[in-house]
Amino acid sequence: MKILFVTQWCEPEPTFKGLGFARALSDRGHRVEVLTGFPNYPGGRLYPGYRVKLRQREWIDGILVTRVPLYPSHDGCAIRRIVNYVSFALAAATVGVCSIDRPDVAYVYHPPGTIAFPAMVLKAIRGVPFVLDIQDLWPDTLAATGMVRNRAALRAMRWFCGLAYRQAARIAVLSPGFKQALVDRGVPSGKIEVIYNWCHESALGQTQSRAPIVCEAGFEGRFNIVFAGTMGRAQALGAVLEAAGLVAARAPRVQFVFVGGGVEVARLKQKAIEMALPNVRFLPVRPAAEVAPLLAAADVLLVHLRDDPLFSITIPSKTQAYMAAGRPILMAVRGDAARLVTEAGAGVCTTPEDPSALADAVCGLSESSPESLRAMGERGRRYYFEHLSREKGTACFESLFRSVVGDVAS
Repeated sequence: MKILFVTQWCEPEPTFKGLGFARALSDRGHRVEVLTGFPNYPGGRLYPGYRVKLRQREWIDGILVTRVPLYPSHDGCAIRRIVNYVSFALAAATVGVCSIDRPDVAYVYHPPGTIAFPAMVLKAIRGVPFVLDIQDLWPDTLAATGMVRNRAALRAMRWFCGLAYRQAARIAVLSPGFKQALVDRGVPSGKIEVIYNWCHESALGQTQSRAPIVCEAGFEGRFNIVFAGTMGRAQALGAVLEAAGLVAARAPRVQFVFVGGGVEVARLKQKAIEMALPNVRFLPVRPAAEVAPLLAAADVLLVHLRDDPLFSITIPSKTQAYMAAGRPILMAVRGDAARLVTEAGAGVCTTPEDPSALADAVCGLSESSPESLRAMGERGRRYYFEHLSREKGTACFESLFRSVVGDVAS
């Protein structure tokens, strides 16, 4: 099959369904091309060696990548973020659609929700069916994070997403809760496939340089609760800092370590200073090869999201990375994510945005035996490779693509 990836983000930007997924399909004998933008995520600045122009084509690890222009931005300003999304959608629907060879099927990675527009244009002009892989429910996510508050804009986005659902040949979702939410919106159940996300498995194996990185990060002699990833409004990490304040007096050996970037980092750092927290450290964004040993050296890995109904049906992508890393998970997210960790026996679940409950869970884990903690991590890792790995997910998508192409041919 000829498979076109339509995605706003691609390497060298951090994305777990980018070229690794494309190569996995290529290794199975398919011809894969990527239509994307010029790399600027997550900082909102173009990566070195790139400049925005009408079109750029490059080969990366044997995959042809076609880049089209966009407005680089990824900060806290809603207007600039919207312009970023819309500019890429328009460029991909015009320059992009005219630049690529006709594929048999398009794989469309959502978010942002606007990404469906070029796929719909490609279908209308060139008759290409598309599979929509939904990672965020729009406009729900926009409202939940406060990015968009205008009711008319939210209604317009809900209408557009409904149109995209109808136009898509099939829809892939990351959790059973997402599937039920779409069914409730009128999408036929048989059109939706639950395919769990996977993680950067190769990067997680790069732990040979663990000792110097761990020493530099200040892990020595502490019980380290590590949060690694984007720090935005959805993560509601202010509640975690409140929990750290409660833990400081009860378990002084415990340390909270935040690794990564995001629009909330500066505010969180200032809050930690104002609270005079002695048990909190912030580490900057690091390459995957350096994040892997930090995860492996953590005593517990933390997942935290706002206590919002939307997040009860999502499974944050870091969940799979944490499971594959083989460390115990403290899951402060309701619903599907908590059920996954419970089913795997991979850690402890607690209430999100509840500093007291989070502090109790942290203290309980810090008092657990090393054997108990190690067993949690091992169960999570085993569950990941049995049910959630890239090999499992790629096989599911390949079957989905074949089904769509077969339907068109018949």
